[in-house]
Amino acid sequence: MPSTPPVRLARWSATHPWRALSAWFAFVAVAVTLMMTVPTQQTSDKDFRYGESGEVAAILDDAGLTDPPSEVVLITSPDGALDESAATTVASELDTSIRNVAGVDSVGDLVWSADRDAALVPITMTGTADDAGDHVGDVLDATAAVAKDHPELDIVQSGSASIDDGIWTRVGEDLGSAEALSLPITLLIMIVAFGALIAAGIPVLLAVGSVVTALGLYAPISLLFPDGGTVANVVLMIGMAVGVDYSLFYLKREREERARGRSTIDAIEIAAATAGHAVIVSGLAVMVSMAGLFLAFDPTFSSMAAGSIIVVAVAVLGSLTFLPGILGLLGHRVDRPRVPLLWRLNRRIGAGGISRRLIRPVVAHPRIAAVLAIAVLAGLAVPALGMTMQDDNLDSLPQDIPAVAAAQRLESEFPSERPSVDIVIRHDGDGTLDPTVARSTLESVGAAAHDAGIAEPSADGVRISDDGSAAVLSLESAFGETDPRLMDMVEQLRDELVPRASTDGTEVLVGGDAARYYDHENRTNTLPLVIAFVLVLTLVMMWWTFRSVTIALLTTGLNLLSVGASFGVLTLVFQHTWAEGLLDFTSTGFIIDWIPLFCFVILVGLSMDYHVFVLSRVREGLRSGLSFDDAVAHGVRDTASVVTSAAVVMVSVFAVFATLSMLEMKMMGIGLSVAIALDATVVRLVLLPASLLLLRRRLGRLDSSAASERKPEPVLVGAS
Repeated sequence: MPSTPPVRLARWSATHPWRALSAWFAFVAVAVTLMMTVPTQQTSDKDFRYGESGEVAAILDDAGLTDPPSEVVLITSPDGALDESAATTVASELDTSIRNVAGVDSVGDLVWSADRDAALVPITMTGTADDAGDHVGDVLDATAAVAKDHPELDIVQSGSASIDDGIWTRVGEDLGSAEALSLPITLLIMIVAFGALIAAGIPVLLAVGSVVTALGLYAPISLLFPDGGTVANVVLMIGMAVGVDYSLFYLKREREERARGRSTIDAIEIAAATAGHAVIVSGLAVMVSMAGLFLAFDPTFSSMAAGSIIVVAVAVLGSLTFLPGILGLLGHRVDRPRVPLLWRLNRRIGAGGISRRLIRPVVAHPRIAAVLAIAVLAGLAVPALGMTMQDDNLDSLPQDIPAVAAAQRLESEFPSERPSVDIVIRHDGDGTLDPTVARSTLESVGAAAHDAGIAEPSADGVRISDDGSAAVLSLESAFGETDPRLMDMVEQLRDELVPRASTDGTEVLVGGDAARYYDHENRTNTLPLVIAFVLVLTLVMMWWTFRSVTIALLTTGLNLLSVGASFGVLTLVFQHTWAEGLLDFTSTGFIIDWIPLFCFVILVGLSMDYHVFVLSRVREGLRSGLSFDDAVAHGVRDTASVVTSAAVVMVSVFAVFATLSMLEMKMMGIGLSVAIALDATVVRLVLLPASLLLLRRRLGRLDSSAASERKPEPVLVGAS
């Protein structure tokens, strides 16, 4: 047995189980303490400043021209017609309840819609948009109290801060639902896989410990990579998947070796040298893939990358210390108490009992098997060619969040509540503006926007900073946030109307909410850079592990096929309406733009699990003297129960997220679960072994005489 660091660490943990377990639980306790004492930092508005709109926001901040954050309370009647006296009474009560709430600057007068079937009460908050988020909860409580006193009316608060509050509340509820569903489902699958309760509980314990620990360690790291709102969900999803995955690889191998008559310590050493090595390579592959998200230069992606890398690193560390420690402590007792029916069923089927029958036709007819598998994957991938990606908006948020529903109604009833546009003028150098020129320039832009029917100047008119460095005119858009014409409006302003009004010595820029949506959707496309980074590094890792360029290229190609098929299913499900009732969502007609990139990096990393595990067993078979065909069949057959169990866990965990209310979580759950299911079936059972058999000449092979003499392995099984 090679005395590698993982093997030495596993032996120490197995022979000193109490020390190893105490160190692990102390590590978890420190992480929990961090989570309780260090507040997790959230992203702020400044983190999402892109392009010209971001530059405008900075100019307005420096010039003291930034509008204070605001909220509105929408008052409507379920019957349609809104009684004027009732609305006036509600407005008065809102003024009394909200005016003295911390963080509120003022409460405005009642504003009626054009047809007077809705009214709103504007609320001006103090400080910045981030400060408003700290106080909006108290304002929501005050609004809810007034609404409770008037059940005959619909009284709902909306605004950026209240929508964010509703989203965060829903994310917390979804996280609780995911935990409540994924834990018992995972435990049940483990019981079926092992037929023994203690063995079934160990992977779940490691996975839960990894998730909790990762969330604790992320708290201080969030100072560098603040949470964009999805870290907890992503850590739970990835942590449960890889924590159980790695435990299965390790625990199944240790049980196999004990069944062959090895002592507990020897079985743990062999498991560390084989399954443990595969776990390390797989973990590194996932972390390398997730690191590619940093190249997107997006705070949300960076936070997800940081959380995912941490949870995978913790799961790998646990598999090297916690697992051998608890296995060394329990020994044969890990198979107790047995579930009689399941235990006997597992023993009767045996390792790879089902896959043994499935692999025979693949070995006999590899070319036909490969063609059929590629046809299935390519056919599923075809719809991805028509994938439409777009930034998330009000339509992609759960419509049962009151603030979201109110925002939709506000945009249709009150033009002033639609996304605004800030036209900013500043001196081209370090000097100050000529007030007359600045006012004339901005007013000409406002008049041109009015004539074009795309926006109206706000009642505030032109505002000039005290130091004369900048001036701004806000325009009220004629289009709502989800109207595609909003993007056309920004382009028309930037490409046509603003250049016409510009004068020498000044610079005119277009910012505001509408321009921010445009710049976010059209920011520099880093997708090719991320994909290249992930593919190149995973190629290098697979070459380093198996010393074969062909293996590296093959596994990468298989990954791309399964990812493409996953994207095709994603397109079929979410860009159309046929699955709305099944998954309880309303189709937006597009895929949220960050989902494909995020799924790509996760899937490339997770798919390496199966490739590394299966190919490692093929290498073992070749080293033991099997023929190439038998080694391939051996690799698929002997890993079947582990890979299948791991895939079922991953698919079930990811599928849980498809049941949540946030559309982005549904998309993520479907995309990941479909890809893993295809990887574990079509790829692992058919395409991978068929490809190995067809490419044997490029991989190198052993003839029968060499096999009997146990000569050195071919390229496939070179030193790792």
